[in-house]
Amino acid sequence: MEARPAGLTTRQLVTATELSAYQVQSGLRFLREVLAAQNLTPLTWTRRDGYQLSTDPADWIAYERACVRTELTRISRLLSSTVIPHAQKLPDDEWVQLVLGQLTGVKSALGLLVRGA
Repeated sequence: MEARPAGLTTRQLVTATELSAYQVQSGLRFLREVLAAQNLTPLTWTRRDGYQLSTDPADWIAYERACVRTELTRISRLLSSTVIPHAQKLPDDEWVQLVLGQLTGVKSALGLLVRGA
């Protein structure tokens, strides 16, 4: 089965393959982590097109940027909701200072990638 050119959603993959959602997710993870690296054809996903094994570098870049943007949001929320309040409450805590410094650096790097620098 090929998920190109139109792509398939997870639900469509479950229906088409008659596998469970877990089995489909495991298969997609295998495609993403093993086969894509072996064949140099990344597995991408968009809301509009679903999962695709695209040969177009523009698709890869768009997917990578979306993933980086998601991780930037997650790191930003972790900092603002947990790490920064922890650091303010216990400013001498060695652990929180380490986490704060590292995650602030990660946030800055991801921010540069999102902006396309």
